[in-house]
Amino acid sequence: MATATTTAEGKRAPAFTLLDQHDSKVQLSKLKGRKVLVYFYPKADTPGCTTQACGLRDIAADVGDTVIIGISPDQPKKLAKFDEKYGLGFTLLSDPEHEIAEKYGVWVLKKNYGREYMGVQRSAFLIDEDGKIAAAWPKISPKDTPTKLLAALAEAG
Repeated sequence: MATATTTAEGKRAPAFTLLDQHDSKVQLSKLKGRKVLVYFYPKADTPGCTTQACGLRDIAADVGDTVIIGISPDQPKKLAKFDEKYGLGFTLLSDPEHEIAEKYGVWVLKKNYGREYMGVQRSAFLIDEDGKIAAAWPKISPKDTPTKLLAALAEAG
């Protein structure tokens, strides 16, 4: 089980290979040389996740060469429907066994109406061109994800 220290700023981002919404394999290592926003969200097509994804869609033209990748436990078919419904236009990855969420330390015990269960903690990570975490936003709000990304990119120059 990963801890927050494995995904601290300055550390190497945990590698992954997952299927996207088109059933194609996506490897983080193949994106070396570009900045990558990797964000984790609990479930496609729910209010918070839709707000977050649409917010990122709306700023995609402003992030230059930065790759946007969303990761959830949803299956590729559900991710494809989510992408098509909202015209997201960026990569959505399927992590049904939450293996990558665990590597990034975002598979956590959650509480809702007195019920405890394991689930994805909404979080985002900006990975630099060398594969290191340039910025980490644990427990990020859906509305803050786009603004934090733009601010971090502006700061990095």
